[in-house]
Amino acid sequence: MDSKQSGETWIREILDGHESRCMINFRMSKIVFTSLLRVLETRYNLQTARNISSSEMLGIFLYILGTGAKVSQCRERFQRSGSTISQYFAIVLEKVSRMAIDLIAPEDPFFSSIPEQIRNDSRYMPHFKDCIGAIDGTHIAAILPPNEQIPYIGRKGIPTQNVMAVCDFNMCFTFVMAGWEGSAHDTRIFLDAIRDPKYKFPHPPNGKYYLVDSGYPQMKGYLGPYRGQRYHLPDFRRGRPVSGKEEIFNHSHSSLRSVIERTFGVLKKKWAILRDMPSYSFEKQTMIVVATMTIHNFIRKHVGRNDADFMEYEDINRAYENIVDSENAHGRESDDDDDDDDDGDDDGESNNSSGFEMELIRDAIASSLMNSL
Repeated sequence: MDSKQSGETWIREILDGHESRCMINFRMSKIVFTSLLRVLETRYNLQTARNISSSEMLGIFLYILGTGAKVSQCRERFQRSGSTISQYFAIVLEKVSRMAIDLIAPEDPFFSSIPEQIRNDSRYMPHFKDCIGAIDGTHIAAILPPNEQIPYIGRKGIPTQNVMAVCDFNMCFTFVMAGWEGSAHDTRIFLDAIRDPKYKFPHPPNGKYYLVDSGYPQMKGYLGPYRGQRYHLPDFRRGRPVSGKEEIFNHSHSSLRSVIERTFGVLKKKWAILRDMPSYSFEKQTMIVVATMTIHNFIRKHVGRNDADFMEYEDINRAYENIVDSENAHGRESDDDDDDDDDGDDDGESNNSSGFEMELIRDAIASSLMNSL
């Protein structure tokens, strides 16, 4: 550590400099950095310490999340000891974890209005007017001692944590359950999330529903596609034209549900730490996943569509090219290969009256789509 430029000086230089430098190092614009700092200070009690400012604390935190920098790299960048870097990273992580309770939640907890992304798009309106979001899972690499790895090794062949999330059509997360073993089936995580009151899952009101893929049980409030038909958008692009009521429904369902895949895409592109998790405790690794989702939401809600990463994944065609490239480079990220797996804990709810009710809704939407052609 022999640089003459302190961490505080470097942060001030970034915030006074070109916008691109802030995006590269902190993964957000200067105005969002300043707004986030103010919120953490005023609402979550992030305070300047005797020898380090709150802005440098936040800078250390975002630099590690956004670039995936190791402590040794941060020591040089901020001219601080490794213990100081770790101490203030943990402090900001705790503040952002508290912030998650407020930010990872539906904008309208009563789901009283039709999402504008549906209301203003003739592909989905009025057919999906009662849809309130999408649900899916994703895997994040987990660093664990060898004697603890086995339960976390699933189909990816490496230890991962299985993360279930819900998002709205503005690409904001409204619920997350992180920290499950990579071998855990999506259905098991899903049923635990919606059944246990302590998780405060945002249940769909009567008549509303989330979109899910066929790996989830079809039950009241959760609408899946027709099984045994083409579903994924790349399959439609490569094959024959869409035909028949069931394929037409599946194509529209897949297109609308892609918002969750694209939201995961933004998350993983923006935060390099999710692609190369350091060897923190597993509890801290789980907290980091939730923290990145929290800041993801903060950015989206403060700059809307003016963030380059969000803009890239709003275009569904470009987004799928990026998702495929990422899967080829890092192993398949989507869990859609689990769609037809019945190894979960589905206790038959998809076959009872509530499942039949969703089948009727699906058939009605399919007919509506056919009639609109």
